[in-house]
Amino acid sequence: MPRNKLTDMHNILMEQLERLNDDDLTDEELQAEIKRSRAMADISAQIVDNARVHIEAAQFQADYNRETPVLPKMLGIESKK
Repeated sequence: MPRNKLTDMHNILMEQLERLNDDDLTDEELQAEIKRSRAMADISAQIVDNARVHIEAAQFQADYNRETPVLPKMLGIESKK
């Protein structure tokens, strides 16, 4: 099971942006990075949507007076007990 957090995804996307900004890339290398970036963006969007569902579930728990909402582990935030 992956142990990555959303902050890890942010760092990976920033690294990809740096690769795209590399002036030394050949046209072929740039096209490969663009293709990879599109795939990363698609996957990232799914991860963010999944996290949003988890956050909404935690908000639902909080709204209905559950003492300690269970936050998704992927956020890297520990629930206060």
